[in-house]
Amino acid sequence: MNHDKFLEYVQAENKVEPKDMMPDDYRKLLVRQISQHAHSEVVGMLPEANWITRAPSLRRKMALLAKIQDEAGHGLYLYAATETLGNGEIAADRDTTYNDMLAGKAKYSSIFNYPALSWADIGAIGWLVDGAAIMNQVMLMGNSYGPYSRAMVRICKEESFHQRQGYEILMTLCRGTKEQKELAQDALNRFWWPALMMFGPNDEASPNSQKSMNYRVKRESNDSLRQRFIDVTVPQAEFLGLKIPDEQLKWNEERQHYDFGELPWDEFMEVLKGNGPANKKRLETKRKAQTDHAWVKEAAIAFAAKQKAEV
Repeated sequence: MNHDKFLEYVQAENKVEPKDMMPDDYRKLLVRQISQHAHSEVVGMLPEANWITRAPSLRRKMALLAKIQDEAGHGLYLYAATETLGNGEIAADRDTTYNDMLAGKAKYSSIFNYPALSWADIGAIGWLVDGAAIMNQVMLMGNSYGPYSRAMVRICKEESFHQRQGYEILMTLCRGTKEQKELAQDALNRFWWPALMMFGPNDEASPNSQKSMNYRVKRESNDSLRQRFIDVTVPQAEFLGLKIPDEQLKWNEERQHYDFGELPWDEFMEVLKGNGPANKKRLETKRKAQTDHAWVKEAAIAFAAKQKAEV
């Protein structure tokens, strides 16, 4: 299948499966996007894991543990989907893609390079970060690559639960003491702009966005998704009695959308370069875990080989 025929095929809403013929740039785009999505899931476990022992009740601990377990599962689904794209010339195996992340060659979502400083931050991560993820990932359920599309169905269902869990944490704080509501406002102040930057650069500054949309991997532009997220989230903040930290935020009657201020793109670029508040800590933690727990993987491989030999 030549390139033009392939474009016609995916733009007609057909699914591509692992054994189908596909252009190399489509394969490479998917390896990059799906593996980075997987990296984001497993790195995203870290700021929340720090709060398991400090969660304010047994119910909160159980819910947080369940969420972290979900994220590990999401990473597994996505790494498995990435592996279906290897073809000998293009490496997509789990070890290669994961080691690229540990070496700093592959990125994960910029939001996870910000620390969770208070329990309210766990609420903000659930409400804003998972809310932004859902906005992007619901679209991915309809992407053109079959394994990725199918993995997103379950992931989106679970992310929806995570978003409601975070919002409920903040609602509880906002209905509590003055100090508790101040914690919620502080968390919103710190996570609002990083959450908006999760959607990526503005459309004109995003080199991969248009190609991804042409191939029907992405279905909507960065700016469109960001606008929709703001339109949905502002009324939720108002219900909580919290103020969005953007002096330029205003409802535009003519556009029927909120106008909002310029994002801190200089900060975004610094985080992408590895200079965010927690970039080095996140990678150091993952590298240490890879070294310290290598024996678990080795034991599992040895056991599987033994089982196979006995059959």
